[in-house]
Amino acid sequence: MTNKKASKGFMVFVYVLCAILTILSILPFLVMVINATRSTTQIQQHAISLIPSTYMLNNFKILTSKSFNPLRGFLNSMIISTGSTACAVYFSTLTAYAVVVYTWKLRQPFFTFIMAIMMIPAQVMSIGFYQFMYQIHMTNNFLALILPSIAAPTMVFFMRQFMISALPLDIVASARIDGSREFYTFNHIVLPIMKPAIATQAIFSFVSSWNNLFLPLILLTRQEKYTMPIMVSLLKGDIYKTEHGSIYMGLTLTVLPLFIVYFLLSKYIIAGVALGGVKG
Repeated sequence: MTNKKASKGFMVFVYVLCAILTILSILPFLVMVINATRSTTQIQQHAISLIPSTYMLNNFKILTSKSFNPLRGFLNSMIISTGSTACAVYFSTLTAYAVVVYTWKLRQPFFTFIMAIMMIPAQVMSIGFYQFMYQIHMTNNFLALILPSIAAPTMVFFMRQFMISALPLDIVASARIDGSREFYTFNHIVLPIMKPAIATQAIFSFVSSWNNLFLPLILLTRQEKYTMPIMVSLLKGDIYKTEHGSIYMGLTLTVLPLFIVYFLLSKYIIAGVALGGVKG
C-alpha cells in the first residue's frame, strides 16, 4: 500500500513538473503573439501581458509600409528553407546509406573525415565561401544558400546511427536479388523506413535555415531577395522611432511556419519513438 501511494505521488509530481515546463515553453511564444496585437506605448509600459489588444491591423500596416515587402520575404525564406531542407535530408540519408550498406576500403576513414568537418564552425569558412560565391557570380542567388546544404555532416551522423539500428540489411540484399536497382531500393525501400529520422532532421534543418541570418545577410544585398530574419533585423530604427508592435508582428510571421512544419512532421517522430519502444 505504501509503495502504491509513493508511486502515485511520484506520478503526480511528474505530471505537475511536465505541466510547468510546458507552460514555460509556451509562454514566450504566447507573449510574442499578444504583443503583436499591442501598440508600442503599451509594450513599453508593460512588456509582458496576457491580454490581447486591438492594434494588430495597425502593426501589420506599419510592417508592410516599410521599404521592403514582408510577404515577399516570407516567400523568399520559404523557398530557401524548403530547398535546403530537401537537399540536406535526401543527400545526407543517401550518404549514410553508402556508409552503412556498402563495404569498401576507405569507409571508416571517410566517416572519420565527416566527423572532423563537424568540428569546424561555419563562421570560419564564411569569408572564403563569400569570395567563392562572388567569383562565380552567385551572390543574390538563392542557390548559394540551398546547394551547400547537401553537405550536412551532423545530419549524416544522425542518419547513420538511426540506419544501423532500424534498417535490416537483409531487406536490401533481398531487393538486389529480386533485380531492384540501387536508387530504386533507396527511394522505395530505405526512405520509408527512415521516415522518423527524416522527419526529425527535417524539422531541425528547416528551423535552422529559416532562422539563418548570417549567410543571407552576407550574400543577399537586394531588397527583393531579403529573407524574413533580415527584414525583422532591419525593422529597428533609432531609439525614438522603433515600432515594437510591428517588430513583434514580424517575429510572429517568422515563427508561424515553424509551428506548421512541426505539427505536420511530429506524428512521424512519435511513430518512430513508439517503434523504438516496441523493438526494445
